[in-house]
Amino acid sequence: MKILVINCGSSSIKYKLYEMDDQSVLAAGGIEKIGLEGAFLKTKINGETKIIESPCPTHTEGIKLMFDTLLNPEYGAIKSLDEISAAGHRIVAGGRFTQSQIVTPEMLEEWHQYMELAPLHSPAHLKGYEAVRAMLPQLPQVFVFDTAFHQTMPEYAYMYAVPYKYYEQNNIRRWGAHGTSHRFVTARVCEFLGVKPEEQRIITCHIGNGASISAVKFGKCVDTSMGLTPLEGLMMGTRSGDVDPSAVLSIMKKEGFTPDQMSDLLNKESGMKGISGVSSDMREVEAACREGNDRARLALEMYNYRIKKYIGAYAAAMGGVDIIVFTAGVGEHQWDVRRGSVCDMEFLGVKLDEEKNRKNFGEEEIISTPDSRVKVVVVPTDEELLIASDTLALVTK
Repeated sequence: MKILVINCGSSSIKYKLYEMDDQSVLAAGGIEKIGLEGAFLKTKINGETKIIESPCPTHTEGIKLMFDTLLNPEYGAIKSLDEISAAGHRIVAGGRFTQSQIVTPEMLEEWHQYMELAPLHSPAHLKGYEAVRAMLPQLPQVFVFDTAFHQTMPEYAYMYAVPYKYYEQNNIRRWGAHGTSHRFVTARVCEFLGVKPEEQRIITCHIGNGASISAVKFGKCVDTSMGLTPLEGLMMGTRSGDVDPSAVLSIMKKEGFTPDQMSDLLNKESGMKGISGVSSDMREVEAACREGNDRARLALEMYNYRIKKYIGAYAAAMGGVDIIVFTAGVGEHQWDVRRGSVCDMEFLGVKLDEEKNRKNFGEEEIISTPDSRVKVVVVPTDEELLIASDTLALVTK
């Protein structure tokens, strides 16, 4: 059975087509600059990158370009769209939905109230769904919510200390993000280590341009670093992470910023980019640091320190930790960030194998020493495969 996984951004569409009989990827690609000049689709064919330029004024044209590419007689992966059994969509904010859902009019109506929790993402998700429906109205579609994994958090962990009416009337609470990735690596690390999730206290570190950490106690998420939106928590590529609200108000008064301008500053101009003055890309910041750039050095120290603080906090929240997982772009590939995030944690039972850690570049591996009480593990994430698996499970019930 073939399952199509779609991840729509405001001006992009990423996709993967899976053959679920063996979980193989039949095709994968991405469309950039939707609604802008120079739109193109990028895919790999026989190991070589192919760029297909085509106007995409809306997501509808982008979805059509994706289907045309999948059907292309020269390099396509299928001969007919009828071969696709269902489509699964990555949805950033699902509100109170606790699990993935087959899309129905009733489900969409309920989801609409949570769209404002991810204002940059939700409209694009909806456009992607509608574009697929316009071309394949009978195709089952599934929403897989990033926030669903975090719905097991206790009330005292997800509430903000603001008047309770804002929770009741405006859904003001911590929802988290990256839940699909946290769920995948939680299950995978237990499978890899041969242990049962319900017996482990796991800290999952999804460290990329966007970054979050979750505390998973005995198979259930009990806390996560992102909040009402993906802005809270760790220092990220361009996002500030945790900041005193009074600092926000002070900047707004001094600069005369509107709420939208302040949001842009915190989401797009802060984090590694704002502190280093170099880039939001970890590799460029590290290169500047090696060249003696003090602000780049400071940015890296802040970045690692924030991760370490959350690891320590979540170990305390769970009464200890058995496994620490690093995943996503930086977590899988930046040995120095992993080292900086768990250094001086012997008191928790963490002993890093320096040689294994330094050599590991995205490989599934234990990077702690054999006598470390806490297993530190690199696990490549695969959110798309989990979305495909959820979609398959729901449409074959």
